[in-house]
Amino acid sequence: MRYMAKVLRRDKYLVLLVLPVLVYYAIFHYIPMYGVIIAFKQFKPLKGILGSDWAGFYYFQLFFESAYFWRLLKNTLLLSIYSLLWGFPVPIIFALLLNELKEGLFKKSVQTISYLPHFISIVVICGMIVNFTSPKGGVINTMLGWFGIAPIPFLTEPSWFRDIYISSSIWQGFGWSSIIYLAAIAGIDPQLYEASEMDGANRWQKMWYITLPCLLPTIVILLILNVGNLMDVGFEKINLLYNPTTYETADVISTYVYRQGIQNADYSYSTAIGLFNNVINLILLVTVNRISRKVSETSLW
Repeated sequence: MRYMAKVLRRDKYLVLLVLPVLVYYAIFHYIPMYGVIIAFKQFKPLKGILGSDWAGFYYFQLFFESAYFWRLLKNTLLLSIYSLLWGFPVPIIFALLLNELKEGLFKKSVQTISYLPHFISIVVICGMIVNFTSPKGGVINTMLGWFGIAPIPFLTEPSWFRDIYISSSIWQGFGWSSIIYLAAIAGIDPQLYEASEMDGANRWQKMWYITLPCLLPTIVILLILNVGNLMDVGFEKINLLYNPTTYETADVISTYVYRQGIQNADYSYSTAIGLFNNVINLILLVTVNRISRKVSETSLW
């Protein structure tokens, strides 16, 4: 305790700097964990959390036996896995290609343009998607009409939902996600490139044998974090784009929790589903981190 007090006195300004972040996580992430008890209770608002009757694993069993369980799990995993497979490499490739451009107006313009979609509200993005894919007057269907192709109702066709969701997510996020890779590339020792040039290496060989290996620890860490969030599909975007006709491919665990918890006021059931979702994420995170530590010696802990 004496040592702790000494450190706090010595680094009081650093502590004050990080204090708002700690307060944020305490209020919005740790204190609300008390509400997880609802998943094991027959929660009645008038009785409160502790006063409600104990239900055990009843709501978990109810979800596992639900007719929607496999559909929700399948849609959540497919959307997440496809987004990871298609979306994860794009910022890496973009950062590598951008690094090959010479410093100047063109490079800065490309960077700025690629970052902009990240700052557009998800509501605006979804509005753009609805307008662009509209069967009547939408840009995409207008262009298809030039080739004699009949208008396609993209947002009411279940088969198109995943393509629209994943492609728009990649477009919105690849520029912003590339920043961390560009920062990692900037930290590579220039002497490595100078030595390779003396050995006759071309730009492709420098990228393959120097830049990529130096980026590998960053790639592995971000991959672990992405896999750890595999069950967390963007609720807001799906909720704004899907409709009952596309539930077959668009309905995921987070949207189902919203309908059950907020719209139907079934708090215990929705909390149990959300807890199940988070437990699976935790298992995935720990598993992938352990595999990474054994295979590449790079891990979160």
